[in-house]
Amino acid sequence: MKVAAIQHDIVWENPAATIESLRAPVAAAADEGAHLIVLSEMFSTGFSMAAERVAEAPEGPSASFLFDQAASTGSWLVASIPTVMPGVKLPQNVLTVASPDGGVHRYAKIHPFSYTGEDQHYAAGEEFLTLVIEGVRCSFFVCYDLRFADEWWALAPQTDCYVVPANWPGVRREHWMALLRARAIENQAFVVGVNRVGDGDGVAYAGDSQIIDPFGQIVANGGDSKVTVTAEVTAERVAEVRAQFPFLQDRR
Repeated sequence: MKVAAIQHDIVWENPAATIESLRAPVAAAADEGAHLIVLSEMFSTGFSMAAERVAEAPEGPSASFLFDQAASTGSWLVASIPTVMPGVKLPQNVLTVASPDGGVHRYAKIHPFSYTGEDQHYAAGEEFLTLVIEGVRCSFFVCYDLRFADEWWALAPQTDCYVVPANWPGVRREHWMALLRARAIENQAFVVGVNRVGDGDGVAYAGDSQIIDPFGQIVANGGDSKVTVTAEVTAERVAEVRAQFPFLQDRR
């Protein structure tokens, strides 16, 4: 399966403008054969704590963009959106997966980023999400979740590829890159990390989106500019690495 990580800028708290800027790169990625297209965390608003202003309904304009693009391109679209979910007291940072056949799957970020007060504005999720896409078992996390290795470990036996959209600040870019590679190596799985570029509410983002293979090799790197990086992700490569180096069986 060809995966495209779109490393994009975000117009602060302006979904309409951001969505318009993403139509061309999404279409280009699909035209080049990507079956899984991944955007950033809070892809249309930026990492805003003004949940009362930016959070949308589950079928709001940002999610509708993903649904429409999935239907029109025949590709799976992934991004996170500040969302008001039924029965939840606060909005949630919801990773939304739109499939070409109209299906929708959601994962609410389990670890809100308390360092910036995300936990005060967005409720934590409770359930993981793993989907089979084009024969590849994909598990999903969001940004800060990257720091919590035990949950990635728990999903490793059923995962070929981890997908993690982010708004990871440039000041901690070395952490981002090191943790992505560590998660790939220790779980012997592909990792697709998609970060934004540009500035948002005074915070600079350096990009560094990466696709890493199950042996820890960086097969695609976005650098610090607006760009789409792609790579082939296969369940066969994961099985090959795990058979050659059967380390997961020793995990306790």
